[in-house]
Order: sequence, then structure tokens, then C-alpha cells
Amino acid sequence: MVLKLQKLILDCTEFHISVIFFVSNNKTCFLTLYIKNSNLYLVINVNYYKEIKQELLNNEIYKKVKDYSKNRSDLMTYYNVGKLLVYAQGGEKRAKYGDNLIKEYSLKLTKELNKKYNCRNLMNMRKFYIIFKNEIVNAMRSQLTWTHYRELLKLKDINVINYYINISIEQNLSYRELHERIKNNEYERLDDKTKNKLIAKEKPKVNDFIKNPIIIKNTLDYKDISEQVLKKLILEDIPSFLKELGDGFSFIKDEYKIKIGDRYNYIDLLLFNYIYNCFVVIELKVTEFKSEHIGQIKKYMNYIDKNLKNELQENTIGIIICKKNNYFVLEYVSDDRIFEAEYKVI
Repeated sequence: MVLKLQKLILDCTEFHISVIFFVSNNKTCFLTLYIKNSNLYLVINVNYYKEIKQELLNNEIYKKVKDYSKNRSDLMTYYNVGKLLVYAQGGEKRAKYGDNLIKEYSLKLTKELNKKYNCRNLMNMRKFYIIFKNEIVNAMRSQLTWTHYRELLKLKDINVINYYINISIEQNLSYRELHERIKNNEYERLDDKTKNKLIAKEKPKVNDFIKNPIIIKNTLDYKDISEQVLKKLILEDIPSFLKELGDGFSFIKDEYKIKIGDRYNYIDLLLFNYIYNCFVVIELKVTEFKSEHIGQIKKYMNYIDKNLKNELQENTIGIIICKKNNYFVLEYVSDDRIFEAEYKVI
């Protein structure tokens, strides 16, 4: 490291101060040495504004040369700018009280770079660094755009943020789709056991991502919701309904006809999950969950296992979607292939 000594000034009666201006690796700093009460102190002052400005300029140049990786360049630049802002404000604990400095930097950057770097953008960069400083900003995470991250920065819990990052990458969610998932409180509607599995990075089961309640949109503005109306609303937007159940669900048929003895029965919805390789029987109930619902869906599941499932497929599961949960009944269900969830019509 080459230091270029340029100035040495100031002696005082109470203590001695030496200020050295130097250039190192193209970065400008002020090094201050002083003695007070027989103690030696060293202070290094960096020109943070200049460093931030240079980061942003380098990013603009890089994006023009290498368009294919400009997204990763944006994220790394804004992460570094956020880090510099925190340092300029005296550390993370004091950063939230340094908004005047951000206002000052915002005005100067907008004027000198001829591009709008408003206070909100700079505050987002600062928050981006604070939230992810202990995380690895790797190639997978850079699949998301800065617009995605700005939406994620509205959240406070890193576990919630990581959930939405993962589903955004796995399901190629656009910014608007991510916004809709967050707006619908998707993470909050997961079971606590599922949340703990996500934190521990345990392998999920087919039922882990069933939301509770399941959101069903009343696009036709029905006043009275019968089972037929509920089914109609689901079929109006079957992709959204499948997402409410989790990953890998595909639609086979509604009112799936089966013959048991000399009578025909109709399964409300028959699905298949290609990740877990099993059929899924869905029964809709506009009442509270009752014990008799278990016998009905179990009969349908056994029929599918006997007449439709092949030897390479897993056993059929059943999901009862009802107006109100009844955990007291579910507690005594011996079949761990049967699950239930509430629905909510909005």
C-alpha cells in the first residue's frame, strides 16, 4: 500500500493533533492522530460521498458493457452503497438518525450524476445492506431484480423474506406476482410446523404448504355461498387455487364420477401432485369440519388407490376444505393422509 504524505498540521497546548491526508488504492482518506490525557487515538475519516458516487458511476458503466449481468451488478452496487451509508452515519445503531446526511447525498448525487437518486432509494440501499449483511448475496439471489428486493424490504423478519425469495426464484415470480403473494399474507397462512421446517431447512411434505385459510376470490359477487358456488369460484381461477395448496398440484377433473356398489358418487375435485407423485381428493364443505366428512373422503381416497393409482405412485391424500376448522375432531383422525383447511371468500 503506497501512502502519499501531503500535509502535517496543528499543535495545541492541551494535546497534539496530527492530520495526514493520503491517497491509497485510489481512495481519499483523512487520518487523524491525537493524544489526550496520555492516551493515543487514531481516527480514519473516509470521503464516503465520493466512494458512493464512484460505486454508482462504475455500475452505470458496467451495465453498458455487460448487459447480461447488469442485475447482479445493480444488487452488489446497492449493497455496497448501503454499507457506505451506514459507515458514513456512524454505524448501524446510529444510521437511523442520520437521514439528514442521506438528504444531502441525494441532492448532490441527483445534481452531479444527472440521475434521480432520491432519499427513498438511498434508504432502501441502506436497509438492503443492514438486512442482508449476514446473508450470502450469491448468484441465485441475484436472479431477482432490485424491484423485487424493494418489495421485500418492506418486510422485517428475515425468515419471511427468505421464504418469498425462495418461492420467487423457484416459481419465476414477477414483481407484481410477488407483491400479490405478500399482500395475501401467504407466509402468515402457513402452519407453524411448516415455518419451523423452513427455518431448519428440513424436507417438506405434500401438505406443508397448504395455506390456512385458503383464499378464494368472489369475482362474481355471490351473496350466498353454497358448495356449488364455492366450486364454481374455484374453477373460475383454478391456477390461483392450486397455488394456495402449494407446489406441484395439477387439475384433473371436477365432479369426478366413481361407482361404489350400485351407486355413483362424485368427487368435488380430483388433482394430482407431480412432485409427490400422488392423487389428491378435494372435498368442499360450507359448514364446520365434522367427523362424517372424514369417512366420506376416506372412501373416495380408497377408491382412487384401488382403481386409479398404479404401483409406482404414492397413496392418495385427501384435503377437506371447510368454512371453519375443528381441531378437536381432527385430533382423533388416525389417517395421516387426510388434511383440512378453512376457506375464506374475498
